[in-house]
Order: sequence, then structure tokens, then C-alpha cells
Amino acid sequence: MDQEHEPARTKVVPMQSESLLLTDLYELSMLEAYAAHGMTEPATFELFVRKLPPARGFLMAAGLEQLVEFLETLRFTPEELAWLGEHGNFSRAFLRTLADLRFTGDVDAMPEGTVFFPDEPIVRVTAPLPEAQLIETRLINLVHFQTVIASKAAHMVLAAPGKQLVDFGLRRAHGAEAGLLAARASYLAGFAGTATVLASRAFGIPMTGTMAHSFIQAHDSEELAFDRFAHVRPQALTLLIDTYDTERAAAIVARLAPRLAAEGITVGAVRLDSGDLGAHARKVRGILDAAGQQAIRIFASGGLDEHALAKLCGEGAPIDGFGVGTSLSTSADAPALDCAYKLQEYAGRPRRKRSEGKATWPGRKQVFRRHSPDGRIAGDAIVLEGEPGAGEPLLRPAMRQGRRVGDFPTLTAARAHAAAALAQLPEPLRRLRPAPVPVEISPGIRELAARADRMVS
Repeated sequence: MDQEHEPARTKVVPMQSESLLLTDLYELSMLEAYAAHGMTEPATFELFVRKLPPARGFLMAAGLEQLVEFLETLRFTPEELAWLGEHGNFSRAFLRTLADLRFTGDVDAMPEGTVFFPDEPIVRVTAPLPEAQLIETRLINLVHFQTVIASKAAHMVLAAPGKQLVDFGLRRAHGAEAGLLAARASYLAGFAGTATVLASRAFGIPMTGTMAHSFIQAHDSEELAFDRFAHVRPQALTLLIDTYDTERAAAIVARLAPRLAAEGITVGAVRLDSGDLGAHARKVRGILDAAGQQAIRIFASGGLDEHALAKLCGEGAPIDGFGVGTSLSTSADAPALDCAYKLQEYAGRPRRKRSEGKATWPGRKQVFRRHSPDGRIAGDAIVLEGEPGAGEPLLRPAMRQGRRVGDFPTLTAARAHAAAALAQLPEPLRRLRPAPVPVEISPGIRELAARADRMVS
């Protein structure tokens, strides 16, 4: 190509998920207007979900740890401010104020793993208006995504009680960060592990995996492939048996297992990845049991979601665990929530959005949860902060004056909290076609909304 006809080349900038430029332009535009008029008084914003997706009777909060980490390290670098000065059309005076910007506010939130319902604030931020405004985009980005995935994973855990569930979703996730955080969110919700290696390093999640069909195809026989893999990777050994003929491969494993056992190598499981998983599992179980290999488990994968899991488990398919990929890491049936981060109070006055279909309840709020005598969730009430409520308060301090409160729960502790939350679900909410739980709005909130409406000129 002639030099004069070559397209203009742009500098490639690597993705930086920690950069404050990872935001919407309107956040910075509003900050400049706030700065110009001295609007820095305390503001309260709340993140909530307006309505549930059709197949969800509840959602599970996740992502708070990453949000707190983001807020603790929030700052613009000199290079970012220089770039904004060149390309953002912002005044130099405004950019100078951004150089010293840090998050100094308070965060109250539902602990990760908490089950919640529509209109309930899951994160409440109180900070000087510019700080509370600036964090909107990344806050939603972090909390929304992990909440989507944790909620999907929680429904799968309920659909396959007692089964080992493993995240296989990285390759179909919408980006590297999404795949990594999906592994974290699914483990939080009750999955047993992940195939994503970096998730194990980053979060301490158990990693597990088998082999691809290509490994089998690269050998001249399945038996040779199984034998070689077993000798190189003898720990937690799982063999993939559906490359050619599933039942024939199961018979090969049944013959090979005693010889490997004599060498101290145990075949832990076989994996099915195609066809009628229930029918194949029954035949494979029969083949293995007839050969005295009752201890070899059956693991299945391939296009599974909570409905497929419920069907296989309901039919009694002899499958001990499942690998779930695309439907988990993309939450294929409900990939996004109707969530919002809205201003509820500024400068000591209630603020309320009244847009058709998107009206909000003003004021700083708390959520109280009531339980029935058997410990199951009976209902929630949203009240103003300081207003009396019956039951357990769900929003808890996470940050004060820009610093996290105490020792943050570990992922293991959050996972235990999630398991306890799922155990508290009433039977109608454990179904794939759930019935809703009542959420009450307190009289104090309704009165404050009426007052906020009268205040608008």
C-alpha cells in the first residue's frame, strides 16, 4: 500500500481496569459543573434493582470486596489528567481539583452472599457530592456483574443439591475480567471450584480440570491417551470418555483402572460432555460398577443450565458433578439487571426521581428481614435509617471516612454466609418458577416522598 493511502495509526493503550478514566463522560462533566458552583455537600446514593428477571425469585449480592478496593485506591494519575487536559475539553482549574480527589465517604452494604429483592438498597454511599457521583459507573459495573453471576450460580446450586459444580466459563465470558470475577461470584454462591487458573491464584478458589478432546485425538488410541495422561497428571485424575464412543471408552477405563491402581494411580472420575447425558451416565455407571469400579465418579458438562441440572437430578441420573460454562459466565437467560444508583439525599434534603416507571423512594434507608419460626425468610421491610424496624438489619457498615471497617470477611466467610442465606429461603423461592416474597415500604418513606415532591419547584 502506498504510504499516502495508509490509514492513520492510533496508539494502542492497554486495558486498565483500575483507571478512573474507566467511567462515563457525563460523570466528569457533572463534576466540573458541581465544582463550578461549589456543590460539595454530603450526598447519599443507593444502588438497588427495580425488578427481578422473569426466572429469578431472588438475587444474591456480590462484588463488595472489589468495590471497596476500588474506593480505597481511587485517584487520577498525572498521566490521566494530562490526557484529559488534551482531549477532554475540561478547564485546567477543574483538572487541578481532580489531582487531589480521594474517596472520603461512608459505605453501607449488604454483605456478599446476602439474598435480596427488588427496591432494596444493596449499597448505600454517603460522601461529598462529587465523590459519590464519580464512582457511579464503576460501582455499578463491579457490583452488578458479580451479583448477576452469583444469582445465576445460586439457582444452579439449588437445582443440583449435593452435587459438585465447577465453573467452566472463562472462554465464553465477555472479557478477561468478567471470566475472572465470574469464577469468584460462582464460588461465593456455592460452586466447588473453577477451571480458571488465575482465579485460584487471585482468590484461593480450588481449581480443577480434565483434558480436551484434542488430547485424545492426538493419540492413536484412547487407551494410550488415558494411560499417558494418568502417569503425568495422577492427582484428581478425570478422564474424558466421549470423544468417539462413550460406552466403549468407559469399558477401556474399567480395564485400565486396576492396572493404574497397582501403580498407585487412582482414576477419580470420568467426564461426559455430549449427547443424552442422563442415558450415557446410566450406561457408564453400569459398565464401571460391573467391573468393580464403583468408586469412579461421573462428571458431566456440555451446555448445562439450572433447568438441565434440575432435570438430570430429578430423573436420578447417576452424575456426581457438573461443569457449567456459557450459561453461567454470561448468565445467558438474564445477562443484565434493571438496577440503578440514584441520589436519595443531598445537603440534608430528600431527593427523589419521579420519572414514569422509574420513580425512586427518597432518604437514607435500611432493610429489615423477618424470619418465620423455622428460620426461613418471611418478608422484608424497607425503612428510613433510624426508623424502627422488626427483624435483622441487612445493610452493614463497610467503609467509614474512606477506610474499610474492621477486618473484611474472607471469601470463605462470604461463601458460608451465602450458604446460610440459601438455607433460609422458603420453599416457593427454591423453585425455578418462584413465588415472590413481600417487601414492604415503611410509612416514613412514603411520607418523605410526599414531602420531597412538595419541595420541587
